[in-house]
Amino acid sequence: HENTGLQCQLPPEELSYGTTAVHVRQGPSVPVSRSGPAKRDYLTVAVLCYGNLINFMDWFIVPGILLDIQKYFKLSNGDTGLLQTVFILCYMLAAPVFGYLGDRYNRKIILGTGIFFWSGVTLGSSFISELYYWVFFLSRGLVGIGTASYSTIAPTIIADLFEEGKRTTMLSIFYIFIPVGSGLGYVLAAGMADIMDDWHWAFRITPCLGGLALVLLILLVPHTTLRRTAAHRALSISGTIRVAAEKPGVQRTAKTTWCQDVISLAKNWSFVWSSLGLTAMAFVTGALGMWIPLFLYRAQVVQGIVSPCLQESCSSSNSLIFGGITIGSGILGVIAGAEVARRLRKINNKADPLICATSMFISAVCLYIALMVAQVNILSTFIFIALGELFLSVNWAVVTDILLYVVTPRRQSTAIALQILASHLLGDAGSSYLIGIISNAIQAENSHSFQWNFWSMQYSFIVCVFVGIFGGGFFLLTSFYIEEDRKEAER
Repeated sequence: HENTGLQCQLPPEELSYGTTAVHVRQGPSVPVSRSGPAKRDYLTVAVLCYGNLINFMDWFIVPGILLDIQKYFKLSNGDTGLLQTVFILCYMLAAPVFGYLGDRYNRKIILGTGIFFWSGVTLGSSFISELYYWVFFLSRGLVGIGTASYSTIAPTIIADLFEEGKRTTMLSIFYIFIPVGSGLGYVLAAGMADIMDDWHWAFRITPCLGGLALVLLILLVPHTTLRRTAAHRALSISGTIRVAAEKPGVQRTAKTTWCQDVISLAKNWSFVWSSLGLTAMAFVTGALGMWIPLFLYRAQVVQGIVSPCLQESCSSSNSLIFGGITIGSGILGVIAGAEVARRLRKINNKADPLICATSMFISAVCLYIALMVAQVNILSTFIFIALGELFLSVNWAVVTDILLYVVTPRRQSTAIALQILASHLLGDAGSSYLIGIISNAIQAENSHSFQWNFWSMQYSFIVCVFVGIFGGGFFLLTSFYIEEDRKEAER
């Protein structure tokens, strides 16, 4: 045969994500024509992107109306920070479970269940009385569990549908909806609180959008998909994949256990260092996302731009502006990161981690400048916050692409889940709470005034600058191992 050099034995467990074992009988090779991505592949990505949008809108509803929630439940800065910490803790602890399930069972069913669960809990949380603040905390934790299913599994489906160059583009589009959804979460929360004069309505819109996402998932996303390996990528050039079994009636199962997968990933230094870099990113973005609108409000009070909020419903203008900044900087950052990575890979095999390192260093500098000028020039503060978020957003798709080419396909859901666990455990699970605790401690040592309210948060934010610098260092370390680990994953 002319294509003999391109034929190979493909394990049946890589042909379907709906089963853990497949019976295959000996017989002629099965041709699978795939000259390129089909229209349905792009439609699948569109549905997954919409789900990602709703996912991150739910994440950032609380920061968008933080002042109102803080007053309604009578929470201190530390308790308010703990609210986001509960969400992130449940999210990260659930991620490894969904990673294990995603590598072995039907991912479409898992995604649908997750969307239904988190949408229902979000709707229920809008009816909680101020006397039961602990129920509100619990509801945010349950929402975190539901969203973990989506963030863990959806990227692996996209990775299965496209070849490497197109995969980077599709993942970039998918990850654009992280900052877009985050920004829209602020805008939705602040807008509904202003329109309805009641912040509870912010939690009643995304469940409806989540219901639409569930319907689209059921109708448009295929039930099974092909798990891609390096062999698949080579074979797809000829447009033919031949599948054969070594022996008739043999049952093939996954070759490694979960523990073996974890041990293998722990020895993958590109995965380890890039995950630590992502952890630094998560720390900074978590703290910024939770506290920046309140920080801007306190800066404006000190400058005399706005009056202190003493009434029941507080102005949400900072949340609206910050939401817009998050959307704009996120879209530009993800697109720029993907394009720069695409171009630089042609001349430097270490381009991806070097791009991530550079953007982290620049982001830390921009954040420091924003903190220092906040008391004297609020416009400059907005500008440098926007630049800081822009350079953070450069890394979203690039970091995931690093994982997908240094980790073998059968471990990718587990790898993403472990990365989620580590980055949130050491990152944004504690960053918002830590900023609140440091702010409380500084205020306790000084006089209670609007000036010290601002200074306490300004000083506590300095921690994020140092963490951002450490993140850049972790990505630099990734560049030392990236070529070797990529070759190993291809083998």
